[in-house]
Amino acid sequence: MSLATVEIAPLADIGEPAPVLLTVEEAARCLRVGRTTCYALIRTGELESLTIGGLRRVPADAPAAYLARRRAERHAA
Repeated sequence: MSLATVEIAPLADIGEPAPVLLTVEEAARCLRVGRTTCYALIRTGELESLTIGGLRRVPADAPAAYLARRRAERHAA
């Protein structure tokens, strides 16, 4: 189960489909970091994001992918 799935699981309880995109705040909650740290990860390219209109969104699988990369880097060291 991905981090994003853990955070958005309550939406399934009310019959709504799982979101494809997260707000930066939702992504930060998935990673258990602050909003500023999440924006820093986005700015450095470590966390994938995209802009839709003037809104910054994070793909729902991006927090789990970031974590997987970090774990792989740690194991490789």
